[in-house]
Amino acid sequence: MADKKEKVLSVNNLVINFKTDNGILKAVRDVSFDLYQGETLCIVGESGSGKSVTSKAIMGILANNAIIAGGNIMYRGENLLEVSEDEFYKIRGHKIGMIFQDPLSSLNPIVKIGDQITEAMMINSDKLKLMYNDLISDDLIRYKNTLAKMNIAIDNERKKLDAFIAETQSKEGRSAEQKAADAKEIAQKKAEFKLFEKETIARFEDQAKEYKAKLNETEKNAKVKVAAYKAEVTEEYNKKKKQLKAALASARTSEEKEKVKAALAAEKEEFTNKLHITKAEAKRRALKIMKEVGIPDPERRYNQYPFEFSGGMRQRIVIAIALTASPEILICDEPTTALDVTIQAQILELINRIKAERNLSCIFITHDLGVVANMADRIAVMYAGKIVEYGTSDEIFYDPRHPYTWALLSSIPDVDSKEKLEAIPGTPPNMIYPPKGDAFAARSKYAMKIDFEEEPPYFKVSDTHYAATWLLDPRAPKVEMPKIVSERIRISLEDKSV
Repeated sequence: MADKKEKVLSVNNLVINFKTDNGILKAVRDVSFDLYQGETLCIVGESGSGKSVTSKAIMGILANNAIIAGGNIMYRGENLLEVSEDEFYKIRGHKIGMIFQDPLSSLNPIVKIGDQITEAMMINSDKLKLMYNDLISDDLIRYKNTLAKMNIAIDNERKKLDAFIAETQSKEGRSAEQKAADAKEIAQKKAEFKLFEKETIARFEDQAKEYKAKLNETEKNAKVKVAAYKAEVTEEYNKKKKQLKAALASARTSEEKEKVKAALAAEKEEFTNKLHITKAEAKRRALKIMKEVGIPDPERRYNQYPFEFSGGMRQRIVIAIALTASPEILICDEPTTALDVTIQAQILELINRIKAERNLSCIFITHDLGVVANMADRIAVMYAGKIVEYGTSDEIFYDPRHPYTWALLSSIPDVDSKEKLEAIPGTPPNMIYPPKGDAFAARSKYAMKIDFEEEPPYFKVSDTHYAATWLLDPRAPKVEMPKIVSERIRISLEDKSV
């Protein structure tokens, strides 16, 4: 079904590391998935599994110590890991919106709600500036992206060099000979980096100069067009204003005068709206969105502060802010974690409704499979920076194959089961020192010897269902899903279907 829809986002072999004081942390390891028009893809896993890091990479808001070690994120034919900040400014919020986990920390406590919802609209209120930016956009982005690709390539190589030096020098018990050998290798790596930097600059320099010259010409033409538009609009307004003032001077009754005054005010407002988004227009749009997300009495609530709202209402405000620019992709990073169960259900229903009404594509990040049972089209289960199972909602819920997915499903609480709620034993591995083989092996009672020696490949269960577990290897002993898991899933899904 998904392959018949338009693909709007594609993450391919993404690898993200972080440079820390203790070493290089492998946060995301070879992650790939696609997002299709109008669908909800849920990424599920424990804290530290790499879910939020992946979403932040899509939004271009990774921390400065992040190292993009491989892969790409393709959106509408462009790699988001190579675009300039100028282009990301047009994408972030406008094309790809994000709802964060804690609504209270996402809102400014001393700014009224209305001002926070309209902030982005007012920042972009100058329509002449927007018109100018649109006219030069293609050439500006092409020039900036060329510089960005050059700088990102050099920066990533520099980070890799720094990481190599840090790891090499942190080795304990090195002999004098080993230190000398390491120093020689570091010097070689530095020389290779200098050569790479020089060649990369040379490769992009001529192209950048060509694009800059074209941009300068486009900027001149854009200024002429914007000035001509402003003059045309102003002339039209002055002409109508002159006619209405003449009509006002010849009006005989107070009723006629009031009517002409109202027409004058309307013409002035229309003229202003052609050049700027006024506060009145921004407020009108904000009130409409507040109603859309289910905030009662929006006219009064518009002038209130975040502390005057409940947790559920604050989350609705955060959703309203995310919707102001009408994005086509909405990333929801655990938006219900800080809310009680009743409010969780309301927020999930709201996201589902808005998604359907606006035909949004949604990436929903959570640690709770029970939350996404009735909203996911497809599910990616993440553990230790990797997607360990990937399939449709029905496949993951009714036919899970990875022991980690079994463990997540068995921890879904219900009121009917008499069995003890199972917790996943142990803790996630330290990803500065990722384990050899299957990262989940140390916590799995189904682990075999090979799980501790070799990382499992993806085994195909169906055309849409894959799992990275040696249990699916034809040579492995046959292991059925635990009865407690199947029973808890059955009860949980029956409850959700009522």
